[in-house]
Amino acid sequence: MATTNAPSQPHQPFAVPAKKKSVRLTLWPLVAATFFMVSGGTYGTEDIVHGAGYGRAILILLLTPLLWSLPTAFMIGELSSALPFEGGYYAWVRRAMGNFWGFQEAWLSLVASIFDMAIYPTLFVAYLTRMFPWFAQGHRGVMVGLAVVVVCVLLNIAGVRVVSTTSLWLFFALSAPFALMVVLAPFKYAALLHAVTTPTSSKVDMIGGLLIAMWNYMGWDNASTIAAEVERPQRTYPRAMLVAVAIVALTYIVPVAAVWMTGLAPSAWETGSWAEIASMLGGPLLRVALVLGGMISAFGMFNALVMSYSRLPLAMAQDGMLPRVFAKLHPRTRAPWVAIVVCAMGWAMCLGLGFERLVTIDILLYGSSLALEFVALVVLRIREPELPRVFRVPGGMFGAVAVGVTPILLLGFSIVRSRSEQVLDMSSFAFGMILIGAGVVAYALNVLLKPSGWAPAEKPEAAA
Repeated sequence: MATTNAPSQPHQPFAVPAKKKSVRLTLWPLVAATFFMVSGGTYGTEDIVHGAGYGRAILILLLTPLLWSLPTAFMIGELSSALPFEGGYYAWVRRAMGNFWGFQEAWLSLVASIFDMAIYPTLFVAYLTRMFPWFAQGHRGVMVGLAVVVVCVLLNIAGVRVVSTTSLWLFFALSAPFALMVVLAPFKYAALLHAVTTPTSSKVDMIGGLLIAMWNYMGWDNASTIAAEVERPQRTYPRAMLVAVAIVALTYIVPVAAVWMTGLAPSAWETGSWAEIASMLGGPLLRVALVLGGMISAFGMFNALVMSYSRLPLAMAQDGMLPRVFAKLHPRTRAPWVAIVVCAMGWAMCLGLGFERLVTIDILLYGSSLALEFVALVVLRIREPELPRVFRVPGGMFGAVAVGVTPILLLGFSIVRSRSEQVLDMSSFAFGMILIGAGVVAYALNVLLKPSGWAPAEKPEAAA
């Protein structure tokens, strides 16, 4: 079959054993997994307060999900209900626009994962060393990071049910200290107005705070890659996305609003300040609880994202673009164990490099892949108007087009900002464009190595 960028005719993919209904996810485990794929809790909002102040920080945290997350949740709700395939967004873009763009969608996501995934075990170690400085000596921190990777690999091989149920319990564990802070804050009304805090080193301004908020609210489509392992995905995904948007927004806004009541100066905030604030509100035990929550957050995010990213090599192998070994499933749990192990090895090799969180590059790569998904939404409305859609973006074709406007405008804003950020003696924008261009080269090499091309696109019924 000649390689083409036009959408392929439907087919039944090569034989993969049917997934047992007993291991499929229901609503609340999917909500918990999505929470960790997107947020991981209130951590990460400190610099937004520092750069924007309380009032504007809360406004940013309120408007960002309305302008950035909710449109994405609507798009994911429709495409997940129409095409609940393994690989999620990769399968949607490929179905709508063909092989080339489908490959670019997967490439952008996997490359972006390099900048994200190595940092979560590192964050776990950073919080651990706040309580036990012994782990900061020598290579002990790297060994702990490797242990986090290994444990998450084992949990993921145990199946999506184990990962998502673990995420549900981790959500309650990390939320408890923040809930206690919210309860205590009214009793400390204006008590911290003249609190003496350590001078901060944060240089985040208002615009930087907005970019951080976008980073904190991105990743909604990651949950789509496990659609074939979700119970009644056509109904479960739209509900899970909307519930998760509300929960994530509340976990950001309510604790910030509570601390605002205490009178603590916004200039006292920087990354990691939640632990110090907890100590002011509830003493050393609450501080320890916040630090433990940070470890839980880092572990939960890495664990959930392993589940998400590992489905991309699986779906690509099923399509013939990667070696079929990546499509091997565990005989009992149906987890793609080869894809999980290989991806984890790649992320583990990056642990010692000390990656900083390159927010602008993350947003550029993620935003580019997200833009392709919004385009796929419109293209599928035009090319396949009769495709069954349990959930539709409201407003007909106008709604399908309009829902992507504000996220793409915010992406453009982040691209303009990225021109002033430096990475490897070049702007973050230039560095990101090199990574995007490498996807075109990788596709060309793939075509040369396998001129027969991909398998045809999957029937909707195949994943239902």
